[in-house]
This record gives sequence, C-alpha cells and structure tokens, in this order.
Amino acid sequence: MPDMFAVNEVFQSIQGEAHHAGTPSVFVRLQGCAVGCPWCDTKHTWDINPDQEVSLEQMLAKDVDAPTFARMSRGDILSVIGRFNARHVVITGGEPCSYDLRSLTEDLTRAGRSVQIETSGTQPVRVTRETWVTVSPKLGMPGGFAVLDEALARANEIKLPIGKRADVERLAALIAGRITTNEIWLQPLSRSQKATELCLSQAIDRNWKLSVQVHQFLGVR
Repeated sequence: MPDMFAVNEVFQSIQGEAHHAGTPSVFVRLQGCAVGCPWCDTKHTWDINPDQEVSLEQMLAKDVDAPTFARMSRGDILSVIGRFNARHVVITGGEPCSYDLRSLTEDLTRAGRSVQIETSGTQPVRVTRETWVTVSPKLGMPGGFAVLDEALARANEIKLPIGKRADVERLAALIAGRITTNEIWLQPLSRSQKATELCLSQAIDRNWKLSVQVHQFLGVR
C-alpha cells in the first residue's frame, strides 16, 4: 500500500520567511493538525473530514482557503510538483510531521529537488538527512503537546512568531542547550510595528535574525 497523504493545496510561489526567503518554491500543504494555535491562519487545515474530500483536480483548482483536500500518493505528489518550475519544495500544514515523510522526502531529493518542512516541533521529525527542517516551536497550545527535544535538535533553523517580550524569553529558555543550529529567527506577529521593533532589537541584542514575511509585503501566497 503506497504512502497516502491528505493534501489541502499545492501551489508555486516564493518562500517568504527565514533562511530560504526569496527562493522560488512549490508548497505542499498537508491536511491535519491537532496543536490548536489560537492565532493560526490556516485553521481550515486542522481537521480531516471525510465529507470534505475532493478529487485531485478539484483540490488543485481551488483559489481560496478551504478545508477541502485530496488523497495523494507519493507518486501523485511528485507528478503534480513536476508541473511547476521551482526546484525547492516546502512541505507545510497543518502539521506535516503528523505523517512519516521519510519516503516522500527521499523521492523528492532523488528527483533533484531541495526539500524543506515547517513543523511545530510537537511530533517526531521523520525526514531524510538532506531535508531542511524549520521548527516553529509551539508552547502551551490547546492541543497539549510538548515541544520535543529531538525536534529541536534536528532543526536547521528555529523560527517563532513574536508579539511581546515574554515570547522571546520563553523561546530563549526553551532552546537553551537543546539546539544545534545558530539560525534563530524572530518573526513579528501580525506584522505589527511594535512587534517588529521588538524583534529587531532582540535580534541585534542576541545575535539572532529577523524574518519579515517577504511574501506578505509582495502580496503573494
């Protein structure tokens, strides 16, 4: 039985955040997330409701956020990605690490694609060694999941939406002695001026980095 994935959408744009900002990318958004972040802007991806399953072409044709999804095999995903020009693939969600991604990321790497996943760090990270892992650690969310030490240790970069000083302090306490990367990105929550000023000052003070969501400024997905 081939690996099957519930996929909310597949589209081409640029990666707008952190290390790969500006990189043309194919985004594969998987359906399903139990973390429950109150500020999540993709709440339509949380539930896998059988009544919302549609055909592959119906899923690919939608142009608004919707909870509809299509069941796709690894072969289906590779075939659809092949329709696009971008060589970088971002697997996001939802919570992509709800799935075992080892075979899919291996297939993509073998096909000459660079691969990145974006995860909350609350699930085991099952990907190839070559996969770039972005962990946006979600602490104290309604789903009740803890951020896993193994996810933090595997991270190639840490990226966190920041709204207030306490968010920075909690991040610093969380990652102390638990990460192997020096790529720590602060991302202003909701692009507010106050959060941006905080992230900028803290990035300078701590020798971290500032992620400004380039795609939002460009008005693209």
